[in-house]
Amino acid sequence: MKRRHLPVAVALAATAAVLLTACGGGKDEGSKGNDKIAGAGTGGSTTSASPSADGTVDRPKISLPSDLTDTFESWKTGDAKKDAILGDVAQRIDATNYAITQGDADEPALSFYYSGTALADAKDWVQSIAKDGYTITGANRYYNAKIDVFDSASAGVVYCEDQGKAYAEDRKSKKVHKTEVTNKSYVLYSTRVEKNKQGVWQTTKLTSQRGHKSCTP
Repeated sequence: MKRRHLPVAVALAATAAVLLTACGGGKDEGSKGNDKIAGAGTGGSTTSASPSADGTVDRPKISLPSDLTDTFESWKTGDAKKDAILGDVAQRIDATNYAITQGDADEPALSFYYSGTALADAKDWVQSIAKDGYTITGANRYYNAKIDVFDSASAGVVYCEDQGKAYAEDRKSKKVHKTEVTNKSYVLYSTRVEKNKQGVWQTTKLTSQRGHKSCTP
């Protein structure tokens, strides 16, 4: 997967917009004419909090700060296997956002929910944000999740994120940098997940695309 590091801030608004791609843990690959991504459609309207993952596995505890929320809309399908996959994807998103707020690229939850190049990218991403002196605050909304199960141990998941109410925050001054909501505030993520020996659906590949038509209002 193509690697990209967070650029040094030149214009604050631009930095905030790039920073918030990390809310889903992805690397923004930009628009590549990839308008037809399998499974990227519309979801239901029911809203729920972060879904629980399989309770049979000893998982790291993730507790987001009070000023940051992750909301997952229609994140359950009624199919046990698909719901287990979505549960682990949601936990991976929470783990990424938690690591960003802590400024800790070595947060254990990252290696629990990521593996391979996706893990290396996630660590680089968190470290870059911390180095530039930022964290995140506000509300992230995740929706339109679609799953393509390949076999007993691998699947593809695409989903959208609304970052319209999520903002960059300076760690030292605590200043929140609010940016205008545009089509670029909506991000499409495409992931590959693989089930490890412990039964956790780890993200092994992850890309993102801002302003994709399947995510914008």
